[in-house]
Amino acid sequence: MSVRQLTDTLSRPVRDLRLSVTDRCNFRCAYCMPRELFGDDYAFMPRTELLTFEEMSRLVRLFTGLGVQKVRLTGGEPLLRKNLNELVQELRTIPGVQDMGLTTNGLLLGQHAEALYQAGLRRLNISLDALTPSIFGQLNGRGVQPQHILKQIDYAQSLGFRIKINMVVQKGINDEEILRMAEYFRDKGITLRFIEFMDAGSGNGWSYDKVVTQAEILQQLQSRYDLVPAEHNIYGEVATYYRYRGTRTEVGFITSVSRSFCSSCTRARLSSDGKLYTCLFASSGYDLRQLVRGGATDEELQDIIADIWEHRTDRYSDLRTAQTAASCRRIGMSYIGG
Repeated sequence: MSVRQLTDTLSRPVRDLRLSVTDRCNFRCAYCMPRELFGDDYAFMPRTELLTFEEMSRLVRLFTGLGVQKVRLTGGEPLLRKNLNELVQELRTIPGVQDMGLTTNGLLLGQHAEALYQAGLRRLNISLDALTPSIFGQLNGRGVQPQHILKQIDYAQSLGFRIKINMVVQKGINDEEILRMAEYFRDKGITLRFIEFMDAGSGNGWSYDKVVTQAEILQQLQSRYDLVPAEHNIYGEVATYYRYRGTRTEVGFITSVSRSFCSSCTRARLSSDGKLYTCLFASSGYDLRQLVRGGATDEELQDIIADIWEHRTDRYSDLRTAQTAASCRRIGMSYIGG
């Protein structure tokens, strides 16, 4: 299969596709899907509006023809999408997909991990923001206890999954958990990634005052551990990594606020209802579902996607100010994945 060499206005290629499979979630994390906005009577999208697995697979094939090599399944909570293993199995047959992962809160891994592994999935990013039960229960908005998620992590690890843990750090909320989390996952040999609290969406109460920066987190870690920079040298990698000296275990940082990575961002995002977004902080998307269901050919669809990417100018994190963070309307993170 020939691949078009596609770049945007800032010479950034498209290499990664984050594919949301549902807008639903069983958590109500304040930084993503706050309970005040997503109550028990919240109207999620009807099933007919969601892309079918066949439509998703078709679009992924077209994206790989434009340079996409990595696909990450997201949500909402992707494990709420029925028969997700069937989509994984189908995507694994697409020649251009060199790497595939899934981001989950881990609550349902016990029910689905084995089927997903059998289908060919090998990588999991699991969100876990605290080990103290009261803090984690408050953060997930459902009172779910961390021990339940830790058991699911152990189970997934026993199956052979490669796992990374994502922790969103908020000042005064869970920043006292940094060393506790580091110690636990260091001993497990699992990579823990600290994510700076971002202004994704417009309803999570974000402000600069709530951000704990990489420098602040690193200072805490270095008070206890000897860390060595770990170079991955992958273009478009959003995380920076350190290795605990004397081990192979790493700790990572995703620094959208204190150190932007806009200049090398290679990510496209496809929502579960088929809208293409070229930035996590976008205010609008491009409706591909309408084109798919309207009879557009593969060539027509691919040309439209290429045109969207080639005109891409996004660099929100480079330009972020307190004023833009407060005034710009942004699509919710639960809608297009983190």
